[in-house]
Amino acid sequence: MLKVGITGGIGSGKTTVCRIFETLGVSVYYADDRAKALMNKDENIRNRVIALFGMDAYLTDGQLNRKYIAERVFQNQPLLAQLNAVVHPAVFNDSQQWFMQHEDKPYTLYEAAILFESGSHLFLDKTITVFAPLEERVARTMKRDKASKEEVMERVAKQLPEEEKIKKADFVIYNDHSAPLIGQVLTIHQRLIELSG
Repeated sequence: MLKVGITGGIGSGKTTVCRIFETLGVSVYYADDRAKALMNKDENIRNRVIALFGMDAYLTDGQLNRKYIAERVFQNQPLLAQLNAVVHPAVFNDSQQWFMQHEDKPYTLYEAAILFESGSHLFLDKTITVFAPLEERVARTMKRDKASKEEVMERVAKQLPEEEKIKKADFVIYNDHSAPLIGQVLTIHQRLIELSG
């Protein structure tokens, strides 16, 4: 089974592309969603997050206080690195178990916003980058997250530039209206099936 990473800048349309792959029967591991779930449910991770951020790290209902944590790590690289040192290994172990459950498939997708930045791509066989123009990405994210343009641009600045992601990827899906998404996904799907054989 091929392990294929899929990434793209904030607001690029990664999730939409993953949903198209899912309609073709491809299983997708959503790393960011799993990270949030593990931070909420795994007692060991919860304790380590509280040790880093204090009791305010979790809301009264027991859920992760994402806004509080985001504000704390945003301008504090050492603290972000400590958080990543807790979360990334847990997500890696979780994903390995998930891959084992899907070994009967020709390939699976591992979706992550910071695939290259975190080094996750090193454990994968192939990578896909979803590209969209910056103006569209910003507009989409502002609408989706009810965020200001400045907030979105700050988040964009924290991610690897699109040109770098394109250079590093084995495949690129252009979500810029130059070609239909479904056709691009089908072409890559066929290629990955061939490679897995």
